[in-house]
Amino acid sequence: MQAPVQSSSVIKSSLIEPDGGVVVDLVVPESERGAKTAEAESMPKVKLTKIDVEWVHVISEGWASPLKGFMREDEYLQSLHFNSLRLKDGSIVNMSLPIVLAIDDETKEGIGSSSDVGLVGPDGDLIAILRSIQIYKHNKEERIARTWGTTAPGLPYVEEVITPAGNWLIGGDLEVLKPIKYNDGLDHYRLSPKQLRKEFDKRQADAVFAFQLRNPVHNGHALLMNDTRRRLLEMGYKNPILLLHPLGGFVKADDVPLDVRMEQHSKVLEDGVLDPATTIVAIFPSPMHYAGPTEVQWHAKARINAGANFYIVGRDPAGMGHPTEKRDLYDPDHGKKVLSMAPGLEKLNILPFRVAAYDTVAKKMAFFDPSRAKDFLFISGTKMRTYARTGENPPDGFMCPGGWEVLVKYYESLQAEDATQQPAVVSS
Repeated sequence: MQAPVQSSSVIKSSLIEPDGGVVVDLVVPESERGAKTAEAESMPKVKLTKIDVEWVHVISEGWASPLKGFMREDEYLQSLHFNSLRLKDGSIVNMSLPIVLAIDDETKEGIGSSSDVGLVGPDGDLIAILRSIQIYKHNKEERIARTWGTTAPGLPYVEEVITPAGNWLIGGDLEVLKPIKYNDGLDHYRLSPKQLRKEFDKRQADAVFAFQLRNPVHNGHALLMNDTRRRLLEMGYKNPILLLHPLGGFVKADDVPLDVRMEQHSKVLEDGVLDPATTIVAIFPSPMHYAGPTEVQWHAKARINAGANFYIVGRDPAGMGHPTEKRDLYDPDHGKKVLSMAPGLEKLNILPFRVAAYDTVAKKMAFFDPSRAKDFLFISGTKMRTYARTGENPPDGFMCPGGWEVLVKYYESLQAEDATQQPAVVSS
């Protein structure tokens, strides 16, 4: 683990260099927008899904730096087979998930011999140009097997994105006509890597530790984050800043939606469980694959580009239950082991955390003590959702009351919705 900078008067403008040395920014300058849009109008069009647009957002802001567009075949093969890309100077950057755009036969035919295409959002708006394109075969089975390590039915991202997708992939350089906005009341949380780096500098952070999550924050998470800050202060850092970074793209149907999670996170700060002065809450726009140790590398790599030099990793990161068998899909310890060895992530400090659970004696979340294992209660995300759904309160000290209330309200609204959708039974 790297030593802290000794001179406290020198604040580096960047704590960690982005992959490729520069944060990629593919949004067209405002002065060129009109001309580029007019040019795009005359090109063959590729229609994007909502999740394709999330990937355009990810690429355009530099989360996947040095990637400058959807992958061409050589990048796709390196990502799929090596989880990394070799740059022109011979250096290696991590790239564990293929970031690709699929098209069907009809779209391929419509493109013909054109070298550039216009990308159209689900609402019909032109959002980007893809230049110097390359079209190549989309071998779905190989992609699924290599990314997830299984082709079992029921993988959420596969069913949502890959199965219905076309049999071709189209790669090229991206020019995004205007910043991607969702107009959902949460855009102010969607800070780009450049904006985050600026914010870390403004706060004079000498260490930034990122915490990726897709669930509500309970007091066990808070314990881990506060304990990490304590450890960094002990190592000699003066002003470690927490990047609390919930994932904002596609999640599976039974995950808590983003707007509810963001409201819950803000209650956690309001209730003082985390310190607003040393915490930045922002949205990470990536879709979720649930691909375990393969995906956790992507989560860590993207945070390098955002300026975080420490990454907290816990049990079974990016994992899920096996879709057809009663077991975890991945070994819960493999994520942190893989991160500590992954090619291209050497400059990132990985902070594996100890397991937190509910201590029934102390009546609070605490680090698990194997010598009195029977005193600890493990409350999984599923268990937490069951509590909230059934209106049963979790043990005192599991989550701040304000945060818990947000979840209960959400599940009550779901049940009310279900009740109104029940078909009326007509007796004959």
